[in-house]
Amino acid sequence: MNTIHQAAAVGFAAKADSYVRGRPDYPPALDIWLRDELQLTSGKTVVDLGAGTGKFTLRLIATGATAIAIEPVPEMLQKLSEKHPDITAMAGTAESIPLDDASVDAVVCAQAFHWFATKAALTEIHRVLRPGGHLGLIWNTRDERLPWVARLADVFKPYEGDTPRHGSGDWKKPFPFNGFGALKEQHFPNSHIGSPEDVLVNRVLSTSFIAALPPEKQEQVAADVRAIIASEPSLSGRTEVTLPYDTAVYSCVKE
Repeated sequence: MNTIHQAAAVGFAAKADSYVRGRPDYPPALDIWLRDELQLTSGKTVVDLGAGTGKFTLRLIATGATAIAIEPVPEMLQKLSEKHPDITAMAGTAESIPLDDASVDAVVCAQAFHWFATKAALTEIHRVLRPGGHLGLIWNTRDERLPWVARLADVFKPYEGDTPRHGSGDWKKPFPFNGFGALKEQHFPNSHIGSPEDVLVNRVLSTSFIAALPPEKQEQVAADVRAIIASEPSLSGRTEVTLPYDTAVYSCVKE
C-alpha cells in the first residue's frame, strides 16, 4: 500500500509556512547522538524520510554526511527545494523509496514515522540500508507537566479523529521487526522560544488535522489558543514565551 493519510496530504499542503514557524528546533545533544549512535560522519549517506520542508535535513548535513530528502507531499517538497536548492530532494513515500538496494548508511525519520509505522515501510527502509546501517526515529513532544501546556492539547484533541499521533504509541506496533535489532531509546530536554503567535498559535495551526479544517474552524482554534495565552500569567502580555519539549529518539541497526 502506497498512500498518504488525508490529514497529512491536505493539512501539510495547506500550512507549509505555519509548519516552519510553529515547529521547534532540536537540542544540541542530538548532534552527538547523530554522530555516536547513528555514526553519521563525512563519507556516509543518510536519508531524511518524510523530510517536510527540510528542517531536519539541514541538521543531517551538518554531520558531514551526504543527505537525501524524501517527501511525499508536493507542497512541502516544493518549499524544501525553493528554500534549499542545494539539497538533493525527491518525491517518494516510506513504502516506495526511490533509491537502490543497500545504498545508504542511515535512514532518519524526524517527526514522521508515526505516519507510516507499518511492516511494509520497515521492509522498504531495510531494503535501502546497507548491512549494519541505522534507522533513527525522532520526535519533539510537548512537556505537558505544565498545566497550560496540557490545556493546549485539549484545544485540538477534539479534531484529531483517526490521525496517527506519536503520543498514542501505535507507531511501536511493527517492532520487533525481523532484520532490525532492538530499539534503543533516549530523551533530551528541549524548548521552543519565540513570540506567542509562532510558538503557540502557529504550532497548533501547523498540526496536520487542524490545518486540514475549514478556515472558520481554524480561526476558532486560534482564538482558543489566544484565550489560553491571555489567561495564563506566564504568557499574557509577553513578546517572548517558552514552550517546553521532550525530544525522544530511538535507533536500531540493520542485521
